[in-house]
Amino acid sequence: MADILMVLTGTDRLTTTDGADHPTGYWAEEFTAPYRAFTDAGHRVTVATPGGVVPTPDPASLSPEMNGGAAGAAAVAAVLDAAAELRRPLALADVDPSRYAAVFYVGGHGPMQDLAQDTDSARLLRSVMDAGTALGVVCHGVAALLPARTEDGGWLFDDYRLTAFSTVEEKQAGLADRLPWLLQERLEEAGARYSAAEPWAPHVVVDRNLHTGQNPASSAPLAEAVLKTIG
Repeated sequence: MADILMVLTGTDRLTTTDGADHPTGYWAEEFTAPYRAFTDAGHRVTVATPGGVVPTPDPASLSPEMNGGAAGAAAVAAVLDAAAELRRPLALADVDPSRYAAVFYVGGHGPMQDLAQDTDSARLLRSVMDAGTALGVVCHGVAALLPARTEDGGWLFDDYRLTAFSTVEEKQAGLADRLPWLLQERLEEAGARYSAAEPWAPHVVVDRNLHTGQNPASSAPLAEAVLKTIG
């Protein structure tokens, strides 16, 4: 049995280019599928957010349309209700990374609002990478990698192979024109060796101890890849 840290956004809104607040948060499936995989394997999960804020699921991620129907939405809701860890998160500033065999960042548009600029998260990521701890990051959660820096000021994930929510998927989802920046483009500009599968298809990339998943469909196979790494 090991301890696994799951990091979630602390915001429930994303400021769009027109100055409006778009309702968001973490994407429910990107928490529930890995959470089930980790706990079913006998591991203990701890949740952390910026400031220890109780995280909010993106309302859209709870809908039947996004979960394969009413039964799928009910199953997701049941996991969220049962996951007591969501209601007592640690503050990222208080996390001791040495306690965890793996760290997993959940997606949703929320990370673009807070984790993409969060210095506590950036310090955590540097500690994780320096220690060689398994790091899993899914979908828009990959935005959290952007502020992480090496000791000499370079980007911590320069030249890493990775994936994340693609520009094509962003356009198909209908929000691309209102976003202040696009995740795929920002990652490529930073120096990532980005790849993507067909829109909405599962796609996982592992490079050293970094494990990334493209989209919600990638959350379960990404969790399995992390579990394989930690044995």
